[in-house]
Amino acid sequence: MSLLQDLINLNLSESTEKIIVEYIWIGGSGMDIRSKARTLSGPVTDPSQLPKWNYDGSSTGQAPGQDSEVILYPQAIFKDPFRRGNNILVMCDCYTPAGEPIPTNKRYKAAEIFSHPKVVAEEPWYGIEQEYTLLQKDVKWPLGWPVGGFPGPQGPYYCAAGADKAFGRDIVDSHYKACLYAGINISGINGEVMPGQWEFQVGPSVGIAAGDQLWVARYILERITEIAGVVLSFDPKPIPGDWNGAGAHTNYSTKSMRSDGGFEVIKAAIEKLKLKHKEHIAAYGEGNERRLTGRHETADINTFSWGVANRGASVRVGRETEKNGKGYFEDRRPASNMDPYVVTSMIADTTILWKP
Repeated sequence: MSLLQDLINLNLSESTEKIIVEYIWIGGSGMDIRSKARTLSGPVTDPSQLPKWNYDGSSTGQAPGQDSEVILYPQAIFKDPFRRGNNILVMCDCYTPAGEPIPTNKRYKAAEIFSHPKVVAEEPWYGIEQEYTLLQKDVKWPLGWPVGGFPGPQGPYYCAAGADKAFGRDIVDSHYKACLYAGINISGINGEVMPGQWEFQVGPSVGIAAGDQLWVARYILERITEIAGVVLSFDPKPIPGDWNGAGAHTNYSTKSMRSDGGFEVIKAAIEKLKLKHKEHIAAYGEGNERRLTGRHETADINTFSWGVANRGASVRVGRETEKNGKGYFEDRRPASNMDPYVVTSMIADTTILWKP
């Protein structure tokens, strides 16, 4: 096994200019992250230097067997924390051989919205709070929970330390450092209210970069849990009953919101979100109705609400934003399994481009 570790940790740059590129894309379910690797002749710094590639879309639920080729377009490069050296990860989106975005390519429409001159001028910033649950591999029950049983009720686990309260910290810390190494703007981590549940935050990131960075952070977490023999779940309500669900609270601001008088801009934006509440909920993740019950720090799924420092509202405005008269707000509705390309671009579209 020590020899195997030596081989995994080989520094390729000592013997070759060649690099390994891991092409990453999103599969047919919208939550399955796929990847495969290829060798290139030397280091690469820009996605435009990378060749397009293809994969069998019939094996990912994205193309029929008789015409199964899907084309990968490289979009964003990150350093590879697993292979290290000059090796890279590249986030891709997916097209037909004729150059049309396939139906599950949510990045394409998001990029269109983020390249609109009015959106570019507003410099939309995002900070996404990604919650997730670690499960024991063979029983699919949260890490640290007695098999077939329950731990003590919620209370002592949030941001806690101790063998009886924090489960999986080695995975979480590994992920934190790996994301920083990769060049992802990960801004923090914490243990969540339900034992076995954790959160990491990505941002502030501008425009389409928020989606690219969150997807690659998810990919890195999938790889680390694979190594650890633990199952990663983005289910918005993994355990029914009196346990917190998992969300992806999305913090948002524009240049106008961050400038003097921004609180009025924020209130106008929230009013627009209220008018499009149903459309946003429909796009904010599958199974979200199991999470947005009006309990466990959520608002009811059918009712839009907002408030200052209110974690039981659909949208929360921070005390500091109210005090300063400018800043950001937090959309608390997105589920942990939301697509960040969809959510971030939809918020920008509704608050900047849409005219009621």
